[in-house]
Amino acid sequence: MRLEEKNIIIDNLTKQINEANHFYLADVSGLNALDTSTLRRKCFEKDINLVVVKNTLLKKALEKSDAEFDPLYDILVGNTSIIFSETGNVPAKVIKEFRRKHKLPLIKGAFVEESFYFGDDQLETLANIKSKDELIGDIVMLLQSPLKNVMSSLQSGGNILTGVLKTLSEKK
Repeated sequence: MRLEEKNIIIDNLTKQINEANHFYLADVSGLNALDTSTLRRKCFEKDINLVVVKNTLLKKALEKSDAEFDPLYDILVGNTSIIFSETGNVPAKVIKEFRRKHKLPLIKGAFVEESFYFGDDQLETLANIKSKDELIGDIVMLLQSPLKNVMSSLQSGGNILTGVLKTLSEKK
């Protein structure tokens, strides 16, 4: 590969890293072509971008990016794929589902919600991280809960009052 081609790849990776809120580094080297294609299809369905990269090019792209990714440099060994996503927990959920039938991919590390995660043992933690939309939904439900309680109390109070009035009117 010529230097100009490498620079184009580095620039494209740097742009993707700067635009991505979340990305995972994974090892998919043990998957055959059919399994890799299946994984890519599952990722595409969930709006996830999976790219196999050379470690040296990825390291240069991380160095050129706007944020500090120094902790990730040590895990750039062997085969590395980078998985970009707009939602932090979706790639972990896709990998978790895919691994029901396969042993791979293995997670080397991740940058999710401005935090670093290292090792494959973090898969469950990453899958359980709530996205921004999920957190907003939880907050809205918590805010609605007291209002729903008040409304149900008022409705049940009206039913009780109606019952009492009916009973009193039937008495002589």
